[in-house]
Amino acid sequence: MSMPSGKIESRDWDEISQVVADAYFPHTLTPRTPVRTDGAFLRSTGEGPVRIARLGWGADVSIRSDHPGAYGVNIPVSGRLDSVVGGREVSSLPGTATVCPPDTDTRISRWAASCEIIGVRFDHEYLEREMHRILARPDRPLPSQVDLSAPAGTTWMRFVESLSDQMEGPNCLLQNDLVADQLLSAVTTAFVLAAVPDDPEHTEGAVAARPRIVKRVIDALHGDPAHRWTAGEMAEQAGVSVRRLQEGFRQYVGRSPTQYLNDIRLVRARDDLLAADPGDTVTAVALRWGFAHTGRFAATYRSRFGVSPSSALRTT
Repeated sequence: MSMPSGKIESRDWDEISQVVADAYFPHTLTPRTPVRTDGAFLRSTGEGPVRIARLGWGADVSIRSDHPGAYGVNIPVSGRLDSVVGGREVSSLPGTATVCPPDTDTRISRWAASCEIIGVRFDHEYLEREMHRILARPDRPLPSQVDLSAPAGTTWMRFVESLSDQMEGPNCLLQNDLVADQLLSAVTTAFVLAAVPDDPEHTEGAVAARPRIVKRVIDALHGDPAHRWTAGEMAEQAGVSVRRLQEGFRQYVGRSPTQYLNDIRLVRARDDLLAADPGDTVTAVALRWGFAHTGRFAATYRSRFGVSPSSALRTT
């Protein structure tokens, strides 16, 4: 996964604009000052249905884009972002995010030199599909602005910030395609839960259905625990929204679907470690059962079984 990282080594506006277009969105850039910039920078996750970019122009500019084929979520980290999205004015400061729908004219009349954003790009069909899975409703619209000071918004923002901070360096988890897919799927789920509020009109009858929907998901998780399950896929198995599924698991299982899945995986990993072949390693077993971070796997394994996974491997 190729990731543009850091300062853009050019003082030519056309070149700078093209670098940003390739990583985030095509656009029309208009400098508001004749001074050539040497302060533009970009960090990006590169290709894929979900992309994260951290961007600053280093000068006052204006931008116009219709965000072809994808949603853009622009989160000011510093400064103010005044946009006109489909004819509607939206002003965002740190703590809020502007949502730019696909194939819709968006104008940022003044993007100040002091304004830095984290931008998240969701391919249109991908986000619509995930919203259907997560919300169990295909017709819920996204708002033009998301409040990131509310609990769900704050959680999503911290997650995105942590990933944007990791877009540099050789140890970045986003360099691993398998891990990146899971992380960016989680970014999508957390965004939808932050952006679209609960719909009280669709809670009636949910309680009665929970034992059945919980059992359906439990059976699926036991059937294929090594699968890279997302919250949206679990909800799709149950035919309900992510929120309804989480509520059902809390009520009838006492933990979240993800915690339940991790318990299944830990037991499967222990079985493999105790019956390991000579060439097996703790890392290989951990990855086999969906644990991408071996350090966290070891800590969780010790907490659950009272011994380290390496000790279990040595007893075979």
